[in-house]
Amino acid sequence: MSKAVKIAIIGSGPAGYTAAIYTSRAQLETTVFAGYQSGGQLMFTTDVENFPGFPEGIMGPKMMMQFRKQAERFGTTVQDIHVTAVDFSARPFKIWTTLPEGTDPQKLADLTVDEQKELSAKIKTGEPEFIADAVIIATGASPIKPGILGEEEFSAKGVSYCAVCDAAFFREKETYVVGGGDSAMEDALALAKFASHVTVIHRRDSFKASKIMQERVLNHEKISVLWNTTLEEIIGTQVVEQVKVKENGEEKILPAQGVFIAIGHRPQTGIFAEQIELDGHGYVVTRQSATEVGVQHAQAALADGLVQYPSMTSVEGVFAAGDNVDVRYKQAVTAAGQGCAASLDAERWLERQDS
Repeated sequence: MSKAVKIAIIGSGPAGYTAAIYTSRAQLETTVFAGYQSGGQLMFTTDVENFPGFPEGIMGPKMMMQFRKQAERFGTTVQDIHVTAVDFSARPFKIWTTLPEGTDPQKLADLTVDEQKELSAKIKTGEPEFIADAVIIATGASPIKPGILGEEEFSAKGVSYCAVCDAAFFREKETYVVGGGDSAMEDALALAKFASHVTVIHRRDSFKASKIMQERVLNHEKISVLWNTTLEEIIGTQVVEQVKVKENGEEKILPAQGVFIAIGHRPQTGIFAEQIELDGHGYVVTRQSATEVGVQHAQAALADGLVQYPSMTSVEGVFAAGDNVDVRYKQAVTAAGQGCAASLDAERWLERQDS
């Protein structure tokens, strides 16, 4: 028999746990589906120095454990399991957490949309484990990792995926940025405020970034570019010390103390592909999405000059927050703020349904 909960929160990063703190304090029975690796991307970071309230900084995993403890203090139930399929076609919403025999739960995040659809179809032949009156999606987004030799080994030891988060740790150091889009340009400019020098590694002979961002990078005295170049290997002992690159077919080994991978993010939204509206990159569309389609949804939801339930998705009663919505900032503090907003929207929407 399916277990009924008032609010199901899928995801356990800053957005998910913040939402849980608010809904639980509002006396709404809340279950967080944290996944097998709870805490989101901050579980893979070292010092977090830009989250308000921690003037000395805090280790990412420690901060997320504090988020979880605070949510549980107010009555949140945390399930350390993955949501593997959902049905949002009618309330109460159906949630499955089982996996077919032989499926590796650690590989779920790597499934393509088509593979996820196939898996979900198999799972939905059984009864759902949970049903919920409202759902908040907070599954986040993962940086795309190109699988460069040494990349995993030196993650958080000189390899980073967020210059805005980590640039200050690379003061007066030799750094590299891999990528050619706006994210790479932003990372290079953020690093240039601290690093002794920044080299952008790009596999083509021109950037795909916006013209204004290109100009800022190309005209910056502390930034240079390796065109037609690929990063082949990241080398070091305890931390990053060198990079091996292939420039116009010629291999070179260069001194390095930091490598920033900036080739994009992949929102973890595969299980929602046929349930709610996603944009062309897989991000959940809400009425506050910073995209053209988000603006259209906001306009359609205007009432008395205000957008109703800004965090609501294309399905009434399903809300979303954090990096699976955020196409721009992807910071812990913005994710937490969105989690707060989604919880308040969900609470007020449920009040209307129950009245």
